[in-house]
Amino acid sequence: MTDGLLIRDLHTGYRKKKIINGLTTPRLPRGQITALLGPNGSGKSTLLRALADLNPATGELRLNGRDLMTLPSAERAQKVVYLPQSLPQGVHLHALESVIVARRASGSAPGHNVEQEAYAILEKLGVGHLAMSFLDQLSGGQKQLIGLAQSLIREPDLLLLDEPLSALDLNYQFHVMDIVARETRLRNIVTVVVIHDINIALRHANYAMMLKGSELIASGLPGEVVTPANLATVYGVEGRVEYCSRGLPHVVVDGLTF
Repeated sequence: MTDGLLIRDLHTGYRKKKIINGLTTPRLPRGQITALLGPNGSGKSTLLRALADLNPATGELRLNGRDLMTLPSAERAQKVVYLPQSLPQGVHLHALESVIVARRASGSAPGHNVEQEAYAILEKLGVGHLAMSFLDQLSGGQKQLIGLAQSLIREPDLLLLDEPLSALDLNYQFHVMDIVARETRLRNIVTVVVIHDINIALRHANYAMMLKGSELIASGLPGEVVTPANLATVYGVEGRVEYCSRGLPHVVVDGLTF
């Protein structure tokens, strides 16, 4: 089986500090959201940046059987799209224009109505009314939604989202995760999302990986990963998983382990 993303013996970090040493994961499936869980400083963002070729890395990265490490940078950038926690500051473009630029950067067929496609994806995300607003005049949450539109319109094979919900209210958190799940299924892509809210991961993710100290502590179905033992080991909390009247899991923290 070659579908999905395989990470084997990955080493990455920054110039003077190695963050991840020899990380190996099970194959991350296509058509599903993988939630990347763990406390601050556990290497989640560093891992995403390495996958996106933004940090130097060694090891093996295979996406649907292709070796990402040997691909030219331009080709890898077409297959892998990374959305950071915040968009660059001071970009004076209309939201619609920024999405059009992202689409054209990834290539579009002659005669293709890029503007119509860009507006349609803004509408799908519920921000069509912001199409003619300038990026540098939007709130953090609004910019995050425009960034997601820029990412999706590039039609990646691997979508990397670093805390895409951090600046969003409850309504948009649910809406965005619903959209990401649906687009991931429809496009049959690998989506990896850094999520701090474990309950969101339990509700919306299909697969989960939990890191601590840049090491993989657990991986599998979210319900198998989010356990009292793992919560204690990774987060240092006494927690339990309860189920609401609709049968949905929810983490309750009773105290600290230290």
